[in-house]
Amino acid sequence: MSAAPVFDLALARTTLEAQPFSRLLGTRVTRFGEGGATLELDIRPDLLQQNGFVHGGVLSYAADNALTFAGGAALGPAVLTGGFTIQYVRPALGRTLIARADVVHAGRRQAVVRCDLLTADDTGAEKLCAVAQGTILTADPS
Repeated sequence: MSAAPVFDLALARTTLEAQPFSRLLGTRVTRFGEGGATLELDIRPDLLQQNGFVHGGVLSYAADNALTFAGGAALGPAVLTGGFTIQYVRPALGRTLIARADVVHAGRRQAVVRCDLLTADDTGAEKLCAVAQGTILTADPS
């Protein structure tokens, strides 16, 4: 009988790399474990909307994935987003988009997770641009 793989930073990175859309965006997992996860991606011109801000869809993608990875850190690797809300605080401008998520509460089959979306400039100074909260569920294979 083989043991289940440990869901650690290395497996989180492998999991993210298995997502074609995440590869397209160049997303990185920079923190994983203990009920939290951080995803980062470089802000590029093709990720901006018409006014030069990071597109809301990119922010929502980052929130969704960070929420789910943080939930997975608490519940295990077989999880799905049950739903989430996002509030945009200010236009996202900068060099790097950071999605920093932490579990607020976890039960046996679901977790409530909060995510702060920030941008970092060339000096590393961060600004909050959106806040998201979601429910992460264990995946039911049936």
